[in-house]
Amino acid sequence: MNYRNLTRLLILGVFISGCAVTFKKTIPQDKEKIKLMTRELQRLRMELERLKSEKNREIQELQHAKQMLEKKFRKEIQEKELKLSMEEKGLVLRFVAEVFFDSGKADIKPEAYPILDKVAEFLKEEVPDRNIAIEGHTDNEPIKYSGWKSNWELSAARALSVLHYLVDEKGIAPERVQAVGYGEYHPIADNSTPEGRQKNRRVEIVILPKKLTKVREGFLEELGRALEERERRIREYIK
Repeated sequence: MNYRNLTRLLILGVFISGCAVTFKKTIPQDKEKIKLMTRELQRLRMELERLKSEKNREIQELQHAKQMLEKKFRKEIQEKELKLSMEEKGLVLRFVAEVFFDSGKADIKPEAYPILDKVAEFLKEEVPDRNIAIEGHTDNEPIKYSGWKSNWELSAARALSVLHYLVDEKGIAPERVQAVGYGEYHPIADNSTPEGRQKNRRVEIVILPKKLTKVREGFLEELGRALEERERRIREYIK
């Protein structure tokens, strides 16, 4: 898809509030030019509506993917090994780290392979056009006996282990996948309790949104209202 027009709309959104004085000074000398600008605004408004429709379609695709995952991983969800969520960063498959790894280890447990096989199958068959981020997270307990320099190294190694399994063993295209280790610095629960620490020890497989889905919620609507207001003012000046 070509996002050139979206960029033009974004630029227009930045400068649109400062245009009134320029229009007012120019209209007496060149009404034809203002009419051309009006038509351009109308064309951009049509493009804006198209972009809004496409963004909604992208969101619906992710929501549909979530519903399919809920069916495919019903057992893991019921056993609280996996939680699915729609977040700003994308559709998140949040696995408890113990599903894949022994304490302090970054080697995938053999019993975890069937789960990752299902993940790979879904990524290839249902969302083949989406990129994937694999995130490793830990609790804030300092490393004592496992030999890792810090929780960063452990979390990064775990994310890479999952990445290599999906790419090397299951054929996920390498250009689709990225891995990152966040260590203890993105907790989702209170580290002062065993239950909270268990939630923080996790591996997240994120189905990333496309570019339009990343546009801030409500921004396209705000830009649409600004375009309508500018059209209204120009019509008043031309009368």
